[in-house]
Amino acid sequence: MYLIGGTMMSEENTVYIGSKPLMNYVLAVVTQMNNGTSEVMLKARGRSISRAVDVAEVVKNKFVLEAEVGEINISTEELSNREGSNTNVSAIEIQLTNK
Repeated sequence: MYLIGGTMMSEENTVYIGSKPLMNYVLAVVTQMNNGTSEVMLKARGRSISRAVDVAEVVKNKFVLEAEVGEINISTEELSNREGSNTNVSAIEIQLTNK
């Protein structure tokens, strides 16, 4: 569990965005919200950041019309590659709340 805006959230309320089709992630978020979860956190890094924004917008505008975007956190994570050098990768966390 971790603290977001004064609210404790568990890892099961988190959807990690990767390279799968957009609707896979939309379905995961909508399923969690329909099962009574009031907050879902979307997390993405690098090229998946735009897909995370798309997921949030599709959920909010098409499927869960009462959903709102809560906090948005951006950061830079340092990853080491195969050669041993470090690379900076942008990351985003988008909190979706269901009224």
